[in-house]
Amino acid sequence: MRCLICKAGWMVVLGIMLSINPRLQAEQTIEISEPLSPPGWALLQQQLLHANSEACRIFFDRYFDERGYLLCVERWGGDDGPDDAPENMLHWPFLHALGGAENVLTMYKHGWEGHLRQFTEAKTVDVPFARDGMYYKEFPVMFDWLHNSEGLTVFNNQGLSDPDNLKFRHRVRRYAGFYLNEDPGAPNYDPEHKIIRSMFNGSRGPLLRKATGLDWAGDPIEVGNRFGLRHGEESYEQMIAHFRDYNDIVGDHPSNLVSTSLALNGYMLDHEAKYKDWILEYVNAWRERMIANGNIIPSNIGLDGTIGGNADGKWYGGVYGWGFSVVIPQTGGLAHRNTTHLGFPGFMNAYLLTGDDRYLDPWRKQIDLINAQAKQVNGTLMYPRNYGDQGWYNFSPQKYSSNAFEIYYFSMQDRDRKRIGSNGWLSFLEGNNPDYPEQSLRQDLEHVRSQVENVRNDPTTPDTRLTDDSMRFNPASVRSLVEQMVGGLIGGKNRLVLHCRLRYFDPENNRAGLPQGVSALIDRMTGDRVSVTLVNTDPINTRSVVVQAGGYGEHHFVSVQSDGQSEETLSLNAQDFTVRLAPGAGRRMTLKMKRFVHQPRLAFPWNAR
Repeated sequence: MRCLICKAGWMVVLGIMLSINPRLQAEQTIEISEPLSPPGWALLQQQLLHANSEACRIFFDRYFDERGYLLCVERWGGDDGPDDAPENMLHWPFLHALGGAENVLTMYKHGWEGHLRQFTEAKTVDVPFARDGMYYKEFPVMFDWLHNSEGLTVFNNQGLSDPDNLKFRHRVRRYAGFYLNEDPGAPNYDPEHKIIRSMFNGSRGPLLRKATGLDWAGDPIEVGNRFGLRHGEESYEQMIAHFRDYNDIVGDHPSNLVSTSLALNGYMLDHEAKYKDWILEYVNAWRERMIANGNIIPSNIGLDGTIGGNADGKWYGGVYGWGFSVVIPQTGGLAHRNTTHLGFPGFMNAYLLTGDDRYLDPWRKQIDLINAQAKQVNGTLMYPRNYGDQGWYNFSPQKYSSNAFEIYYFSMQDRDRKRIGSNGWLSFLEGNNPDYPEQSLRQDLEHVRSQVENVRNDPTTPDTRLTDDSMRFNPASVRSLVEQMVGGLIGGKNRLVLHCRLRYFDPENNRAGLPQGVSALIDRMTGDRVSVTLVNTDPINTRSVVVQAGGYGEHHFVSVQSDGQSEETLSLNAQDFTVRLAPGAGRRMTLKMKRFVHQPRLAFPWNAR
């Protein structure tokens, strides 16, 4: 029988009978029955979930065929290439994992499967390493992680909603294996020097020669009166010129740290130690290099393991390095393309596994050190972004702040908050911006509307579209939902993991996301507490929702306190608990928690207990 306990206004259900849905068998189930008239934000969240889902269907029907192939001209290249095909569905996994329609998951999986076949069949004529297929073993043959990560964002987040899919699990292990040297044809990693041996790497291993403009730009293509190139070039000759100086790719670069997300997925499947061990080994090696380089991450590590070893000894050398500034061919202007900040996602992955502040500290010091190089220019204090033979350059009136927001998100320390300027979401969480939820939801709704209008008005045909043309019309607009519902960092196209404070699961429908009609607003977050209001906007049906501590169960709930009950608390001592919301019911709760105390997992809560 059920054991009912009333405490501090709670109806708590313990020891639920086995005859009830086993997915409801959390250690504790909280019954919420008091009516709460749906706030505006709650109704807007439901509207945005529905609008996003419908807009994605319209987009998919327009730009993908029945095989899941993107309707475009297939090419290899850094301007447009295989990575852009799945990037057309950027943020769709987040949409489904929050509670979007079930067909969102179906569509992005179909698009992923289709693009794998499409770009395995697609071959280059002139680019040497893709002549037998742009993909090999369902993975890019070799390219840089600025682009590899863009193409893998959809796949790598499939585990949020579909962690038991057999194809997904096989691919997770295969992809990670390319970097653990488990595939003899892909010796990307040097375990002696703890480096990935080239900026170009993948299923056919590393490219160990200087890259050419052809390697980056792809085979010759007709441009005039056919394609509107997204990077502004007006001819194929300009495409080659765009990449003319992208030569020094041999050796390791910080962007390769994004590859640790593949091993992280591998670890979160079944907690096989080899994946965690490799992540920490590789990230620790980079951490030591940062410290040895005065807390500035070097942009080239030579094949011999030395800083700048394949860039004439310059720690700032190499493609996408601190000193990488190139001429824009169509304008003659200078473009500064330093992507060393992309190394931080690897450190975020190590922090997720350990909760160890030493993975944040070198990046704090890097920010402070760079800003200490400020100088007065015409009466304005200016801060650098690049470093070359001439020293620090490319000064801006804004302080250097790459990854400052993420550092604070993990640490939740005041000293890190001070590096961040004005931010609408943080201001709301700090109690100073009460209109932010509805404003941000309305902005995302307007973005969905305008994107669908763009899709319907797009005059292009499949033979005049490249892979990145339709991408700009992707309607998925989920930033406000990720912030409000789960207290999360919206993963950009180069970050392959969802970092968030809470996640939700629908036990009745055995899926990720909030049940239909349920909205959630996190309005307060500190290092050990989060306050959330759950509302069942459905006036007819009871809904059950499993609340999980962290995106992957990495946190732990200590207790829960009802809004207005300052003295009485309910002990939880669990990674998750269930809330049953009566029709039209809702409540604000403050959850006390310990962060980063469990190893992250992909399994749904009821499969992990």
